[in-house]
Amino acid sequence: MELFLSLLGSTGALITGTLVPFFAVLLVVVFVHEMGHYLVGRWCGIGVKAFAIGFGPELLGYTSRNGVRWKLCAVPLGGYVKFVGDVGASSAPDHESLTELTAEERSVAFQLQANWKKALTVFAGPAANFLLAIVILTGFFMISGKTIAEPVVGELQPGSPAQMAGVQPGDRFVSVNGRAIETFADVQHVVNGRAGDSLQFVFDRNGAPVTLAITPELVERDDGLGNTVKLGIIGVVVDTSEERFKTVELGLGGALAAGVEETWRAVDRTLLFFKRLIGGREDRCQLGGPVRIAEMAGKAAEQGIFWLISLTAMLSIGIAILNLMPVPPLDGGHLVIYAVESATRRPVPERFKEFLYQAGFLAVLALIAFVFWNDLVAC
Repeated sequence: MELFLSLLGSTGALITGTLVPFFAVLLVVVFVHEMGHYLVGRWCGIGVKAFAIGFGPELLGYTSRNGVRWKLCAVPLGGYVKFVGDVGASSAPDHESLTELTAEERSVAFQLQANWKKALTVFAGPAANFLLAIVILTGFFMISGKTIAEPVVGELQPGSPAQMAGVQPGDRFVSVNGRAIETFADVQHVVNGRAGDSLQFVFDRNGAPVTLAITPELVERDDGLGNTVKLGIIGVVVDTSEERFKTVELGLGGALAAGVEETWRAVDRTLLFFKRLIGGREDRCQLGGPVRIAEMAGKAAEQGIFWLISLTAMLSIGIAILNLMPVPPLDGGHLVIYAVESATRRPVPERFKEFLYQAGFLAVLALIAFVFWNDLVAC
């Protein structure tokens, strides 16, 4: 009996402490993504048959007065908007089914719209995810302000790449690999994702420029959510004196600009990671799937609501980038097809398009299997 109660308590803790935060975060991100498709699709005059959160059998739902079926499905790991003329959840074309539509349905069928309307509707999903992240980060900056550290070296870690290269306390960063540096966060943004790369640093030392080549070394850090992340450092500690390290309050305009900048930095870091991963220069264990995200959601919930909302912003950016990959049936794959058709002014042959969708679907399944393998076995 005691063992049963212990197992019951552990299961309850897993559900409330991990699964509930995970599905709450995922629900928000998926809903915003699909709502982007829905709203822009309707604005473009495209008919909608269903708006679903999750896949598989419907658990609950209702049909609105405009004929849209709003539903929650059994497998809550995604969602879709089914437009008029779609044969499935991925908006894959099926011209046989299009011939069965009435004249009224054909006028609003997704597949029969101009390419620019289809492209806007497809892009609206990832765009909505980016917008969600910007809104969240803007709110954070309005509440907490922005910490600004001038890019001045306070001290050096003994034996670090920076010390070995000749950096001195008081040096001010001017540029890294030609990229202008305004704050110490700019330095971190460039350095953290480039372990093992020789970077050209320009410093201002007592009014004179000093150019040094420094190679960031790879270190492991705890991200606060139970994950060990690997990043590049050069071993510089920022000058935290009062005149060089401060937090400033931001109004709506300043907070919005900071939110956009932080979102772009997250996108840039992610794209750089994938580029290096493909080149074999990043640890594949840094790539997490649903299991790891669920664990992170549980840890974030323990830390507090701001951590959970922050994770929502980061996951929203990740979902947007994933969906923009140029692989059918992802949004990016659709966009590539529309771009080719617009450039050539002729449709992509149906057999070739069908092959692309099948190959892309297999590629997506392989990616899902890979991240699950990382989560459960390999890492």
